[in-house]
Order: sequence, then C-alpha cells, then structure tokens
Amino acid sequence: MSQADIKSHKIEFPCADYPIKVVGDSGANYKSMVIEILSKYAKVDLGTLAERQSSNGKYTTVQLHIVATGEDQLRDINSALRATGIVHMVL
Repeated sequence: MSQADIKSHKIEFPCADYPIKVVGDSGANYKSMVIEILSKYAKVDLGTLAERQSSNGKYTTVQLHIVATGEDQLRDINSALRATGIVHMVL
C-alpha cells in the first residue's frame, strides 16, 4: 500500500455515520451515561445502539453511530468519556 492509498482513507467531515465504540466498567447506568455524554457533543443515532458484556461481565461495550463534525469534536468526546473514570477505551 502506497502513502497515497493511506492518505485517501482520511475521514471527510461532516461524517453522518461515524461509529463510536466505548469500553468501560459494567454498571447499572453505564449505557445511559455513555449516551448522555455523546449527546452533549453530537447527534446520536439510537437505532444503531449495540451493547455487549465481556464473558465475565466486568466490562461493557456500547457502540453507537454519531454525526461527526470534526477532529476537535472527537477529541472532546474522548476526553469527556475518559474523564468519567469508568471508561477504559474509546474506539
């Protein structure tokens, strides 16, 4: 793969169907907390909501699609989610 091929895969904003996957500690209101934070920064498509627990139930993954408007927005989302102390990864 050439450098030109790699650069051609750059995200174009606004992106109406941008997937966000959030991995964190399982808890009663984990999913609602993730949705609330994402909703502060972006339009969230709740129809794309997927939730999965790890095999031991310790972690939960919530995946949603948002309307991404730029890199600053994505950084802000990542920072807000990580600041909760229960989110371990944002993909």
